[in-house]
Amino acid sequence: MKVKCHQISSAGTVRDHNEDYLLFWEPEEFDLAQKLGSIAILADGVGGENNGDIASRLAAETALATFKETDPAATPTDVARRMFDAAAGKVFQAAQDKGRMATTLLASIYRHDKVTIAHVGDSRAYLIRGGKIKRLTTDHSYTALQVKLGLLLERNAMTSPNRSTLTRSIGYEPMCHYDISTEALLKGDIVLQCSDGLYGFVLDEEILEAAVKYHPGEACKRLIALAEKRQVSDNVSAQIIQVWDVDTARPAQTASPGGERRSGHALGVGSLLDERFEITDVIAKSGMASLFKATDRQTGEAVALKVPYLQIESDPAGFDRFRREEEIGLQLNHPYILKVIRVEKKSRPYLVMEYLEGQTLGELLKSVHPLPEPDAVKIASRICEALDYMHKGGVIHRDLKPQNIMLCNDGSIRIMDFGIAKALASRRLTFVGFTPAMGTPDYMAPEQVRGSRGDQRTDIYSLGAILYEMATGEPPFGGDSAYVIMNARVTGDPMAPRKVNTKLTPVLEEIILHAMERDPKRRYQSAAEMKKELDDYECVQMTERFSRLQAPQMWKSRFRLLPIMAGYVLLLGIIFLLLFLHFKK
Repeated sequence: MKVKCHQISSAGTVRDHNEDYLLFWEPEEFDLAQKLGSIAILADGVGGENNGDIASRLAAETALATFKETDPAATPTDVARRMFDAAAGKVFQAAQDKGRMATTLLASIYRHDKVTIAHVGDSRAYLIRGGKIKRLTTDHSYTALQVKLGLLLERNAMTSPNRSTLTRSIGYEPMCHYDISTEALLKGDIVLQCSDGLYGFVLDEEILEAAVKYHPGEACKRLIALAEKRQVSDNVSAQIIQVWDVDTARPAQTASPGGERRSGHALGVGSLLDERFEITDVIAKSGMASLFKATDRQTGEAVALKVPYLQIESDPAGFDRFRREEEIGLQLNHPYILKVIRVEKKSRPYLVMEYLEGQTLGELLKSVHPLPEPDAVKIASRICEALDYMHKGGVIHRDLKPQNIMLCNDGSIRIMDFGIAKALASRRLTFVGFTPAMGTPDYMAPEQVRGSRGDQRTDIYSLGAILYEMATGEPPFGGDSAYVIMNARVTGDPMAPRKVNTKLTPVLEEIILHAMERDPKRRYQSAAEMKKELDDYECVQMTERFSRLQAPQMWKSRFRLLPIMAGYVLLLGIIFLLLFLHFKK
């Protein structure tokens, strides 16, 4: 592919220094340029932190250095993944020495007849073709999420106080969650990359007009000048990449190193599973399974594959959990529940699911806490809708937590991970984990801590705990260990939400505490009942539950453990004595 880049960056009219950083590079050697392609990079340092300019430059230069060192045979997606992993690690390491710093990062790789775009943060990429403009990236900002979820009108997003609140960036953690997409290009196309300082003050239609009407270099100047004329309060940057020619006669795709194209156990990028699912990316790895993005050759659509590790396949308890997740997933069909795709013939255990783009509620709560009350209520209401469907179908989730709730880029949500879910008609299952009780400590219901299987009210308690954290910014119970946290919810109640966040309404506090009653009989008896009150505060009967809260009594836990500890010591003593007598003989 043959491209030409024009770029300009300005400090703007308010700030005294520029924290944006731009780069464009292409190999001088013709053969290498054909194989590796060219790259445009834009990084926007986070102004709310120190050293934003250092973070943006370090991220951009690390990404470019990684790009230059990459084997040309690697796929653009694989190259982008390595670039962003390297940049995230480098900036995070620098932050340990120089103090907190963060940046956005946007990179576009031009190879053959396609552009591969990877990004994290709220810098944008647009495609301009045939007099029309199309956004290629999704902003990782809280206002963008509010717009998707229908909580905020797009025309009000740029004036929102949360406009600069990022839900993803580089610098806070050694790894970052980034998006990667690929777009086919045509001769004459224009790709425009910009920081939020530009699109925050210049409309998409104005960007289109400048890019179509003027030479790319002149268009950059006019767009920057227009933003400055409107008293842009941020740094402002623009890159216009003009596609002069494309190469459609490209060589066959080479699989990434280690990605054997077979259905064996060593699955990776480039593997073809059961002659149907071609793995294109690694999404995540957990303690039990690998999660891959793949292309379903039967439908041509992207799917997610969950493949358990060999030790889980061979472990009866782990395998049973995995199999039950598929069985229950296939029973459910709701827009707010992750869809599991049926596959009749498999060479090994794995799950095929719809591929989702977005972030989990857990990831969001790391960057935005607490959520505005209307947003927390809206999300909880949608979860209630999914729970009501599940419970009416006889399925209890039993591990509801922010990490199992996906906020999708299209504005929908999904409840995921039914590994320890229970179908009411099913037999008792054996589970693996740190405790016989199922669930995650911060969101477990008291009856789960006691070892009960629970019912639909167990999920309602977990949702109450999630809503507590969304509304206050803190989990309902704290402690130095999982056992302390679990004990607290058995022996007492959480602190009143309005003591943690004084901005909350008394009505929401009442709803949260109603859902988190220790006695299941005193909770909402159905998710539909809870949803009704979330959707209409006037339906809520105020009973001043906050006035009857009891603080957890930690000493009871220790007292209860004494007989167990004594019995354990006695058992060890008996075993030691028997062994002593045996060897004495």
